[in-house]
Amino acid sequence: MKKQDKKPMITVSKGGRPEPPAKSNISNPVRLKDAHAVGKRIKYYRERQGLEQKDVASEVGITANAVSNWENGRTRPDFSVVPKLCDILQITLYELYGIDNPLNTYTAKEQTMIEDYRGLNQGHQLTVDNLIFSLKAAEFVGDCPEIIKLTFCDKSLAAGFDGGAEFEDEGEPIYLYPRTNTAIRQADLVFPVNGDSMEPEFHDGDMVLVEKYPGCPELQYGEVGAFMVGNSTYIKVLEKDGLHSYNEKYDTMTFSDEENVYLIGRVLGILDPESIASDKDAERYEAMHAADDE
Repeated sequence: MKKQDKKPMITVSKGGRPEPPAKSNISNPVRLKDAHAVGKRIKYYRERQGLEQKDVASEVGITANAVSNWENGRTRPDFSVVPKLCDILQITLYELYGIDNPLNTYTAKEQTMIEDYRGLNQGHQLTVDNLIFSLKAAEFVGDCPEIIKLTFCDKSLAAGFDGGAEFEDEGEPIYLYPRTNTAIRQADLVFPVNGDSMEPEFHDGDMVLVEKYPGCPELQYGEVGAFMVGNSTYIKVLEKDGLHSYNEKYDTMTFSDEENVYLIGRVLGILDPESIASDKDAERYEAMHAADDE
């Protein structure tokens, strides 16, 4: 007896017309496992966002049944809706399809932590944010060397030599390492030297540390101070007959009783450029003292 070939199974509708089996967009059985994996990821990320299938369907513009088919591996999302789906689930295309992102430099542990963070509610995320901020601040304190913040004055300086004028210490902040020069702890201001009148002790372009007056002891004859005469500033040696320069080419500056000579402060010495903090350490200092300025 000749064996009959098996006929494909068909279903019959109530009207008597045969209907083909329901089509699936999974034409290759080898891809079935992949479709299930995509579906499971859709379900995982949907539940992580606290969404129902109908919520996703409404946003994408499809039926809730279609979403169910995705999650059960019967069908896969059409590429036309994938960008919208990823946006709703707050994931990337790589995460949806389980593909390694070539631009991702995170370790597996770091990636897990990111996913766990995304799964937290907003309040718990804020708690994690605060904890990270506190830990980073603690590391700043541990790693940052001691720094003192002074004012660098590159323009007019004024203070009352006679005690009747008040110095306005306006300028840019300058961050210094006190371990390099003990005078830094005593200083209030830093400003540059212009010209050669105080050579060989002070050269053009040097930066000097100044302790403000009033605040420092009154300047004695023979000591170096920073002065303001009119709108000009000077570094000079105070003597009984006027302001002297170390450079003998310059005459002594003398003044009448009507002229105003103001003492900015006592010059403590030259600031070594090596004492200036790095930009990184200066940023750390500001981060640690941010609350002090509020």
